[in-house]
Amino acid sequence: MPATIRSDQYAALPNGTRLHYASAGEKGKPLILFVHGFPEFWYEWEAQLAEFGADHFAVAPDLRGFNLSDMPSDLGAYKAKHIVDDLRQLAAHLGYEKFVMVAHDWGGAIAWNFAIGLPQLLHRLIIVNSPHPYLFMQALAKDPEQKKASEYMNWLRAEGSENALAKDNFAVLESLLNGMGKSPTPWFTPEVRQKYHECWSRGLTGGVNYYRASPLHPPTDKHAGPLKLQLDPKDFRITIPTRVIWGENDMALPKTLLDGLEDFIDDLKIERIPEGSHWIIHEQPERVNRLIRGFLTD
Repeated sequence: MPATIRSDQYAALPNGTRLHYASAGEKGKPLILFVHGFPEFWYEWEAQLAEFGADHFAVAPDLRGFNLSDMPSDLGAYKAKHIVDDLRQLAAHLGYEKFVMVAHDWGGAIAWNFAIGLPQLLHRLIIVNSPHPYLFMQALAKDPEQKKASEYMNWLRAEGSENALAKDNFAVLESLLNGMGKSPTPWFTPEVRQKYHECWSRGLTGGVNYYRASPLHPPTDKHAGPLKLQLDPKDFRITIPTRVIWGENDMALPKTLLDGLEDFIDDLKIERIPEGSHWIIHEQPERVNRLIRGFLTD
């Protein structure tokens, strides 16, 4: 029987940020934290909360800048280190010293940083279609195909992109959810569409600020992006068990981003889903649940 989801909770963190979150299950059971991407919110993980609330305390926050959480106006507030700190403080607020993190897209970018900087807080990391930061940096700097696939990032970084996203009743955002895979997206039902429109209506600037605050984007004449970074790959090792689910029909994040991942992770398993798009969590929620369940016990 699916666990009941509560979606009316807030955490006032010591750093001054107020996060909204949904949860299922009983506090005191093992914590599993689900972290959404763009242009999503906690609801991305509805099927996972219902499943894992049966034997975990399953929590899905709205990241800062999204939906019902605080939306700082300062661009610097959207640097990865601040989002990492939000998640660390949220877990402490909930009463946990260690937990499992499951993350997708931008949530995955934050989760990679979390695992690199705070491995002692994680039992394991589960990533869905989100590239390791060093490999993504290398691809953006050197791979013409990746530069082309990621060109949308520079469009999102541009001034006024949030207005373009909201135009014509969020037409661009809807096409994003319906067009990043080659197959139809029957999961985007009228009911789901309404929930996303309610979220987007609360503001889009916070979400696009994640792109604006990050150096990881295709380089341009004005913004060198990854070309100006001098990074040591040894600083990007992951020492905790890490499991990756990858929909290989992802138009923005191709499967080539998995090449070399084993060089950065001590304990790695990858599950490839050839027909899955970037939105595999919505397309095949039961399969994703089975994979996560297996990763928790392997």
